Amino acid sequence: MGNVLLEQKTEEELWILYHKDRDPKIREAFIKQYAPLVKYVAGKVAVGMPHNVEFDDLVGFGVFGLLDAIDKFDPNKNVKFKTYAVTRIRGAIFDELRSIDWVPRSVRQKTKEVEEAIGSLEAQLGRTATDQEIAHSMGMNEDEFLKTMMKISGTSVLSLSDVWFSGDENDKVSIGDSIESPSSLNPDVIVEKEEIRRVIIDSINELPDKEKKILVLYYYEDLTLKEIGQVLQVTESRVSQLHTKAILRLRAKLTNIRKGIV
Repeated sequence: MGNVLLEQKTEEELWILYHKDRDPKIREAFIKQYAPLVKYVAGKVAVGMPHNVEFDDLVGFGVFGLLDAIDKFDPNKNVKFKTYAVTRIRGAIFDELRSIDWVPRSVRQKTKEVEEAIGSLEAQLGRTATDQEIAHSMGMNEDEFLKTMMKISGTSVLSLSDVWFSGDENDKVSIGDSIESPSSLNPDVIVEKEEIRRVIIDSINELPDKEKKILVLYYYEDLTLKEIGQVLQVTESRVSQLHTKAILRLRAKLTNIRKGIV
């Protein structure tokens, strides 16, 4: 299809055409149009990352997510491409960061210990555990626990783009999908996954109020950690801590649910 004809089409019409014919010229037009979105998402991810993580590398990782989003987007589903693409771009960046494995082994181990402590404690209590309770279960005082969370939040790659499996690698749903578009069916999500989606949303709603607000402001309202700190009147490092704790709490809760503990 010629460039003049492409320019005469609406974006919605172009998506329908691309979904049907996979015209490389339409794909190229979408890549050019949404390239700034990759930099935007990379900029958000870069906040709070260690200095050895380069912004340009994050952009490069994100491009793969954009290409994946363009190829897999279904215009017949009730979701905007931008919403879908942000999830895919962010997921691609975090996937690549995890694969290059730059997090110290000691930090990975401590992250796992905190997650397991939260999961075990909240399964016993049947409610959200406080910092003091989590610290006590780990043999720490509250100050030591907060220092541990600070260390984890400064180096660990934790995101709502993490994927939860209901059975095997082909049957998965992202926490990010659930919070970014909780009322609609996203591409690649089939009816059988709606129960998992409901559980994820319920789990987010059960988080302590401040942690829940941070997730909504960061993933849904697209605020940076610094901007969220201004809204909640806490420091950026505290926001980072609370974000990490919210993700660990969600992972622990969902692990318990998969194991049938709660």
